[in-house]
Amino acid sequence: MSARIVPPLAAIEWERAWQRDAIEQVILVDKNDQISGVAGKLDAHRDGLLHRAFSILIFNTHGELLLQRRANGKYHFAQHWSNTCCGHPRPQELTSMAAQRRLKEEFGIATPLTERAQLVYRAEDMNSGLIEHEYLHIFYGVYTDDPQPDPSEIGAWRWMKLSAIQRALQLYPHWFTPWFHLLIDKVMTEHQLEPAF
Repeated sequence: MSARIVPPLAAIEWERAWQRDAIEQVILVDKNDQISGVAGKLDAHRDGLLHRAFSILIFNTHGELLLQRRANGKYHFAQHWSNTCCGHPRPQELTSMAAQRRLKEEFGIATPLTERAQLVYRAEDMNSGLIEHEYLHIFYGVYTDDPQPDPSEIGAWRWMKLSAIQRALQLYPHWFTPWFHLLIDKVMTEHQLEPAF
């Protein structure tokens, strides 16, 4: 199946999305995921501060992974293909609850999620100058219907077989977010967490 394009937002809607990001806060952590403080989301990414985050991988019953192309107006790594959903728990919010919240907000999906792995990574976006430095909790779930993407987050989406993803990562690495490379390596290869149907 080819990618499904999401109609873009009007300028005023992009402004609201930027305002929303400007007031969000993230949880700062150490290398063991112990809380060390709180920071504004954009400040944490500007200064490369280690913070708690999550990534979600949603599969269908054919074993295909739901990918998204990040919207054109995203503050970093815009227009890059990535895993189903990413985000940050807010202060005082459980990571598992935040993952459920963001999956619903970004893709309109409500489905059980299971945490399967964790990793720490750091990656700089050369276009924006912003830095991802995250203690990442990796969640897995299954969903069978078409998603309902939020155009402030997602520019396009598609289901894709893991073998095709691995080939695309080798041939066109610059099309994808840096953390997606790590997710595929760690979750699919090292831990062999492919869905079993």
